[in-house]
Amino acid sequence: MHIVDRRLNPNSKSLENRQRFLRRAKAQVQDAVRTASGGRDMGKALEGGEVSIPSDGVREPRLRTVPGDVQDHILPGNKTFSEGDVLPRPGGGGGRGGAGEGDGEDAFRFMLTREEFLEMFLDDLELPDMAKRRMASVEREGLRRAGYQTSGSPTSMSIGRTMQLALVRRTALKRPTSANLAALEAELAECKDEARRKTLTAEIEAAKTRMRRIPYIDPIDVRYRRFEVEPRPVARAVMFCLMDVSGSMTEHMKDLAKRFFLLLYVFLTRRYKQVDVVFIRHTDKAEEVDEDTFFRSPASGGTLVSSALAAMARIVGERYSPNDWNIYAAQASDGDNAHGDGQVTAQLLTEAVLPVCQYFAYLEVGATSHLRQSMPESPLWTLYERLQEEGAPLSMRRVEDRNEIFPVFRELFRKRDAQQVAR
Repeated sequence: MHIVDRRLNPNSKSLENRQRFLRRAKAQVQDAVRTASGGRDMGKALEGGEVSIPSDGVREPRLRTVPGDVQDHILPGNKTFSEGDVLPRPGGGGGRGGAGEGDGEDAFRFMLTREEFLEMFLDDLELPDMAKRRMASVEREGLRRAGYQTSGSPTSMSIGRTMQLALVRRTALKRPTSANLAALEAELAECKDEARRKTLTAEIEAAKTRMRRIPYIDPIDVRYRRFEVEPRPVARAVMFCLMDVSGSMTEHMKDLAKRFFLLLYVFLTRRYKQVDVVFIRHTDKAEEVDEDTFFRSPASGGTLVSSALAAMARIVGERYSPNDWNIYAAQASDGDNAHGDGQVTAQLLTEAVLPVCQYFAYLEVGATSHLRQSMPESPLWTLYERLQEEGAPLSMRRVEDRNEIFPVFRELFRKRDAQQVAR
């Protein structure tokens, strides 16, 4: 079987070399992707585009002479430089050792497609503690080993099984081995008795004839690995996105919250096949909305956090059994809440929401650092912090600027052990 890859290389470049470069400079490219996404507009946050990495990250490996090894070179036309001198870049520029102020370092710039950008962006993220699995009519199918068969694709041939059966057949038919033949030929070479030599010669010819008649590997020995299709249980999960859109949320705060949920939505839809996303936004009333309304439709009003938690608990009871679903929740708010709603919120969290959640992440979007220092903690942050100290599985983070969104998002959803989930 021959496979020919006739896919066109992007922009007349070598696809294989490009992929090799991205693997080699993965750490630098990931840092560049995270930096580039922080300052973009909402609609272009995860689009591909130009990124730059330090030129140190693209240096190719090269052979160097052993220290102490003397080599003579003749460089025609050189009357200025000696061995070991650093040559300046043509035209000055900002390169290492070039003209300009201080020691500069050129950046290597290149374009990433949207797929490459997202792959680098989401590489080391996962939903924690996804353990509940069940069989359903929509489960994916997989292959499992089911013994051996006498026909199949050459790529599925079992070399070990084939050689084992060939050995059994040769032994049963008493096929002479190469060692037996070599022993007879060695004895013939040293034998002086003419009668014995004739006997040995006949035995050697008979052994060779028998070896030709009984092949080392026969087609009846060949076995192929056999596979059967079987349904496999998959982890089914639902993510509840709870966003405060009340009047206390400024446009800056809403932009931060939407950026966070945009990252979460892209992460879930690209990384997991069996994940439902439920969008709930609230003022003093909560409503389940679609993706477009959640990210684009304006709203305003008072703040009642318990309404969103009550809506989540109701939807879980109606559609997502905790016995079958891995349930996650992410909440974004400025921390404001109606006076007297704290007790109801705490009760809903501890009795209805957290007991069925694998993971609950709270993101507080708010004022800048110098303003926050002169302000008391928000009511919601104070409440969640108290519940966390009492052992509730809550993860809490703050963001004040769009450049902080990705580091916080990555911290909340990075790969970790089960014991680290609530830290």
